[in-house]
Amino acid sequence: MDNAGMVALFEALIASGHGFLGCLSDIYEAALVEFYQNASVRDGKVISTVQGKLMEISEEVFARYFQLPVEGLTDMNEVPKDLVFDARSEFSFTGEQLTTSCKKRELKIEFRLLSDILEKSVTVKAGSFDAVTHERFLMMSTINGGVKINWGRLLFNIFKDMVVRVDAQLANLWRVGFVDSCTNDLYI
Repeated sequence: MDNAGMVALFEALIASGHGFLGCLSDIYEAALVEFYQNASVRDGKVISTVQGKLMEISEEVFARYFQLPVEGLTDMNEVPKDLVFDARSEFSFTGEQLTTSCKKRELKIEFRLLSDILEKSVTVKAGSFDAVTHERFLMMSTINGGVKINWGRLLFNIFKDMVVRVDAQLANLWRVGFVDSCTNDLYI
């Protein structure tokens, strides 16, 4: 599995060295918490404040900052059917055709690892930790098949989903009285 795009992504993340949004790494966690507490999605952009500074992150800024490829597939449902068909046998531990939603134990070891990487770092996880979702199987097929992926759009959409999810969780905690509605302080 040789994918220059993924290598470039990880190298860019490591080499950026800027900390989170310009903050030094020792205050990274506090800035990250503050960022998500104040974040919302408006007009396709992530808007937030950190240390009283307003920030607006568009898909273009996100992709440029992390030096992500912006050409290629943007919808995993557009993966060529023949590529998915071939992957169903190639990924299989036994060589039998898999379904695109399967158990990890049915995969060869290297594809279990790829699934774990995508599960823990790329896709927003929900459900069983032993299952390979249809979306993740399609993404694995694309990566393995060497098809270009628009990582800028794909990861920015995941980023927006994370902001929306955190916002919904805070709203639910506020509703049941665990979060102060003015300061977003958590009471346990």
